[in-house]
Amino acid sequence: MSATETTRQLIDRVEAWIEEQNAVALADCFRNLPVDETILVASRLDTDDQILLLELLPPDVSVDVLHALPFASASDLVEEISPASAAEILGEMPPSEQADLVGEMQPEQAEAVLALLDESNARRVKSLVRYPDDVAGGLMDNHFLALSRDLTVAAAIESIRQRASELSDYDVQYVYVRDVQNSLVGVLRLRDLLLASDETRLDRVMITNPRSVNDYLPLDDLREFFTEHQYLGVPVVNESGQMMGVVNRTAVEQALGERNADEFLKARGIIQEELRTMPLITRSRRRLMWLSANIVLNVIAASVIAAYEETLQQVIALAVFLPIISDMSGCSGNQAVAVSMRELSLGLVEPREVMRVWLKEVSVGIINGFALGVLLAGLAWLWQGNVWLGGVVGLALMINTTVAVSIGGTLPLIMKLLRLDPALASGPILTTVTDLFGFFLVLGMATQVLHLLK
Repeated sequence: MSATETTRQLIDRVEAWIEEQNAVALADCFRNLPVDETILVASRLDTDDQILLLELLPPDVSVDVLHALPFASASDLVEEISPASAAEILGEMPPSEQADLVGEMQPEQAEAVLALLDESNARRVKSLVRYPDDVAGGLMDNHFLALSRDLTVAAAIESIRQRASELSDYDVQYVYVRDVQNSLVGVLRLRDLLLASDETRLDRVMITNPRSVNDYLPLDDLREFFTEHQYLGVPVVNESGQMMGVVNRTAVEQALGERNADEFLKARGIIQEELRTMPLITRSRRRLMWLSANIVLNVIAASVIAAYEETLQQVIALAVFLPIISDMSGCSGNQAVAVSMRELSLGLVEPREVMRVWLKEVSVGIINGFALGVLLAGLAWLWQGNVWLGGVVGLALMINTTVAVSIGGTLPLIMKLLRLDPALASGPILTTVTDLFGFFLVLGMATQVLHLLK
């Protein structure tokens, strides 16, 4: 793209080439586009044009386009194109990426694509697809260099040379040494291999009893492993001790980042990944799923105000303090939610430690609630000149703050214990309960001392 050409102009040109099915022009364009421009252009095309683009481009260029798109969009597109085109594109990717995309396909589509891959590649993909995304097996790369412990150094080096074209696509950091049962027995640094004498057997120069992780080790435990050990990668073994692959530090860091981003979106009501290039009805439907549930919860909270309508009419000043108490308590509760979510992600707290977390949070709630309550009571008194009004709103804020941090601190753990997504439910439940309880406290106590507030 020339310096004077706008992104819109480039998109128009690409759309014209797609309509003309000008594969040569498209290939030349996307081969020379910077990554940031590829992201913009590919994401602004409608879905039909994106599908045609992937089928017109050479497989190696299509891979670059898919890498530029968010994973949800990329997986949807790969499922929409023909199995033959999908297999050609997947053939340009490492098995771990292939498995991620195949795992998102419908079973019949996945089978059709796998049938078109070469046998060894399809076998690798199938071995990865069976693992969840957030365990070592789902994050590992099953392209690794492994040799038999019985080989001599000379034979090992010759074996590596014979596989040079295959290994050029591997991220070779170490040589993994296995026995006849394919069990991991040692790790060999390339430096040690090159410096050893030709006749030496590998089991004489390898590092014995190497560290490894189980193929179903969860993501949080992997994070702890790489925090304790400054390794670039670690071998993954199954329950029989057979080596299945290697999980790299970068793969774990990327998975943690994606999980944090997913939790951030869910906490704000974006349940599934959304992009503004998606169809309008799809985006609207996904948001309405969340908003519809929230309107019901808010109506429940508002019903408390309706029940005390007479009290509000007689002491209209209370209406000023209701949103303050609701908002301040919600902020305190959300702080507690954030701390619990963070500790859960870091493995610093277990879901069953609800009582421990509650005791920690209720102490903070009492202190902060007292400080905020006294401040609000003083402001109410100065504004209306009524110490009873100050007492009602101050005490309500103190109690509601304590309740909010108690719920905010423990609810993520309870949701996790029930195998529900804490990021998805903690926010709306917390907001509804703190609103409902705050309104009830203010209006209920005000009704009891109504004659002193007039």
